[in-house]
Amino acid sequence: MILKLILLGIVLVAVYRFMGGSLSPSSPKNGAEEADADALEECETCGIYVTKKESIMVKGKHYCSKECLPN
Repeated sequence: MILKLILLGIVLVAVYRFMGGSLSPSSPKNGAEEADADALEECETCGIYVTKKESIMVKGKHYCSKECLPN
């Protein structure tokens, strides 16, 4: 009985390590992409900080709104 429990424990640890030590279904890449989208960028015109996903990007520069876009 003890031997069966030890073998079960070894199998469970092996499966856990095989899965990268994480039991969550999301991959690390998805988490990194979400964190990158939430990163703050400074508006080139007014200096206010907005998230990357909310900013308007023109020629590699971030702007907070249409009013701040260059003419």
